[in-house]
Amino acid sequence: MSEVRDECGVAAIYHLPGRGASRLCPSQGPEEVSRLVPRMLLDIQNRGQLSAGFTTYNPERSQRIDTHKDVGMVNEVFRLNHRGKYDALMTEYAGRAAIGHVRYATCGADDRSYAQPFERHHLKKHKWFSFGFNGQLANFIDLRQTLLSDHDTHLARESDTEIIMHEISAALALGRRPPLIDVCRRLADKFDGAYSMVFLNALGDMFVARDPLGIKPLCYAVEGPLFAAASESVALLNLGFAPESIKSLLPGQVVTVIDGVLEVRQFAPSLRRAHCFFEWVYFSNVASTLDGRSVYLARKALGEELARLEDVPLDEDTIVVPVPDTSKAAADAMAYKLKVPSVEGLIRNRYSGRTFIEGGGSRRSKAETKYTPLREVLRGKRVLLVEDSIVRATTLEVLIERIRRLGEPREIHVRVACPPITSPCFYGIDMSTIGELFAPRYLPDNQLTEAAQAAMAAHLGADSLRYLPVESIARAIGLDSDQLCQACITGEYPTPCGRELAQIARQNHQSQVSGRTYEAVAEP
Repeated sequence: MSEVRDECGVAAIYHLPGRGASRLCPSQGPEEVSRLVPRMLLDIQNRGQLSAGFTTYNPERSQRIDTHKDVGMVNEVFRLNHRGKYDALMTEYAGRAAIGHVRYATCGADDRSYAQPFERHHLKKHKWFSFGFNGQLANFIDLRQTLLSDHDTHLARESDTEIIMHEISAALALGRRPPLIDVCRRLADKFDGAYSMVFLNALGDMFVARDPLGIKPLCYAVEGPLFAAASESVALLNLGFAPESIKSLLPGQVVTVIDGVLEVRQFAPSLRRAHCFFEWVYFSNVASTLDGRSVYLARKALGEELARLEDVPLDEDTIVVPVPDTSKAAADAMAYKLKVPSVEGLIRNRYSGRTFIEGGGSRRSKAETKYTPLREVLRGKRVLLVEDSIVRATTLEVLIERIRRLGEPREIHVRVACPPITSPCFYGIDMSTIGELFAPRYLPDNQLTEAAQAAMAAHLGADSLRYLPVESIARAIGLDSDQLCQACITGEYPTPCGRELAQIARQNHQSQVSGRTYEAVAEP
């Protein structure tokens, strides 16, 4: 059994009837507002580069909702580099409403059937729907086993997306046309984990919902007749929405569009918030604002935290070098505080993707071609190499070797704008076991000491290494620590099933049991 591994992005758009024209709509008119979705997905391509797709609604078609999706980048899936093929695709799928999705590698990575949105056909229009989600259900196995306990039930994929599809179907079967907010309430009662979700049915009804903890980001905007939502604010900003009109959907809230009427309502109580801190450190576009906190300013503050802790002697041959691209804001801020240059000593191959979310065998080979060190910049220098985080250290270990061999610096001092990642994630990031992580083998008591950091530096081939302490994260983001999910750096999980899986992961690690945590849970 394969584990679900899912860090994705979602988008939705709707031209609301009876509200006049919009300056943001495409020139083809409101019935082709679906043309805006590929642009939105481009802006959140950072969240997933394996597959992309959208579902559009057009009541004039025999296929009232219809889905186009495939393995590939947004440019490839929507033929954005071929005007004729793109126009033909947009004409075929033209609609007044649409949802979209980008996905990165999960189980079934090369299989188009795992691409989202997932569409489920049905004779009844309210039961004919499509949806996409960003996140992961920590109680995936329990839900799966419950479904399969009925021997007439069969699941075709090892994916929590399929589980969610069946749970939505079951909720829609409870009544003639159950209110969508009731559907969301039923899902909230069953799900443990992270889920930002977009939904569209053959009646043209839509919902956009965020889980009660708000683990994954989700924002929306309304201007005139146009409603749009996306995982990150940058997708809405670049459509032309005014910054002040873009709002984060609160945890446990849902936006519904039913019979053309838009409402924002609370579908589940939010007893606490647990925003994923890693969104600010790594995943999100640096131009985005999440829950009122700028990603760029958070990363800048992390760099200032690094500068405050720096004790390496600084001279005219000291330089700060970011590992492109997500650590640049932190590196620049660190360098500014230290009054040393921040320079591009590494050039990133833009087509290699994000290696920590790639499958095992290819990760090292991808790392070897991901960056090119510039000898002219690095030679003879004391390099403060700034990285946003270290998960498995495969890329960093290869990178330091290449910098030494090709760049010929005098020294390499690694500075990490994040605390050590010591625990798995069960809410949507591809790291489910302790053994695959770099830091735990050096931190048996989870205590970050100078000796432990020196041992890690020696393993990586660096002259020194320094992480940020845990308390730096909340300070940099500007949220209290009890409003953040920091499970992967503290071992404290915000949901019951997350805590259960973490205990299994610890037991597996101590017993040297290989395989992903979900595999152990799946055994009867």
